[in-house]
Amino acid sequence: MHLSPQGRPKAVIFGCSGPALTADERRFFEQANPTGFILFERNCQDPDQVRGLVGELRETVNSPQTPMLIDQEGGRVQRLKPPHWRDAPPPGAFAALAGRNISRAEEAVRLNGQLIAAELSGLGITVNCAPVLDIPGPDSHGIIGDRAFGNDPEIVAALGMAAAAGHFQGGVIPVIKHIPGHGRAKADSHEELPVVDAGTEELTETDFSPFRALSRLPWAMTAHVVYTALDGENPATTSAEVISRTIRGDIGFKGVLVSDDIGMKALGGSFEERTKAVLAAGCDLVLHCSGDMAEMEAAAAGAGPLTDEGLARLQNGESMRKGPRYIDAPRVKARLDEIMNAEAGA
Repeated sequence: MHLSPQGRPKAVIFGCSGPALTADERRFFEQANPTGFILFERNCQDPDQVRGLVGELRETVNSPQTPMLIDQEGGRVQRLKPPHWRDAPPPGAFAALAGRNISRAEEAVRLNGQLIAAELSGLGITVNCAPVLDIPGPDSHGIIGDRAFGNDPEIVAALGMAAAAGHFQGGVIPVIKHIPGHGRAKADSHEELPVVDAGTEELTETDFSPFRALSRLPWAMTAHVVYTALDGENPATTSAEVISRTIRGDIGFKGVLVSDDIGMKALGGSFEERTKAVLAAGCDLVLHCSGDMAEMEAAAAGAGPLTDEGLARLQNGESMRKGPRYIDAPRVKARLDEIMNAEAGA
């Protein structure tokens, strides 16, 4: 990542309100100088329009290397949708195959990751907030559900690594989420603060295991979840204890740590207070998604510049991304369809 002429960017990633920037948004982003941007369905109409918006956003911070994020998991969480983009299967669709033939499932997930990354890199999007490494339980809230690669930690880790490999092959940085694990939660953190009461040993053996296996990857997104065995008061996103001892320590993750959306109802306080709390706890970046101008102004007021450690982690991630290699999308899709059709007939 190259620093823009504005200097060290603020440690925040912002969304915008629509398919093109308003004059107010352009002025605000030029002044705020965020580290990156994130796109949603409201921002994506067709490929030419998305490429134009990506260019507009990068122009506001005078940096062609500015990270451009999206959530393109497949299934329920896809910001790019037909008819202009492929309808990718949910991660859970690969779980049944993995139970019978893990190597075939890994191949399918890797191919799917290549196809997703090829679409994203063609639009100028460089970071995808996937794969989900959460492990749902029998009584978990459905917010994760088929967004996960099943409930076996070893299979989740193997398929998560395959997804990451496919992304890298397509020139896109994957983001493992929601560290250290949202799957066990019985509430949706978009609406309220989930509390997980499982003991440390159980969490370590199950929920944390896939994240530990993929701890060398360059980006991770936090979970707005309280783990009473680790910190009885604060969700992981704003817990210095969870971030330092569990995420950075026990799990061993050394890459860019970005918060989940601070607009979610799991967090309390003003947006300036939320931003300060996230950064004080040890996250490298604050994520704000809605594009609401007043909220973004408050978040910008609470955000300091990207730290030296955060900048180094971003640069390491960029070095791992390298550049998109040529993906023969029709051939890759044909092979993926062959695998999935064979699974459907099994």
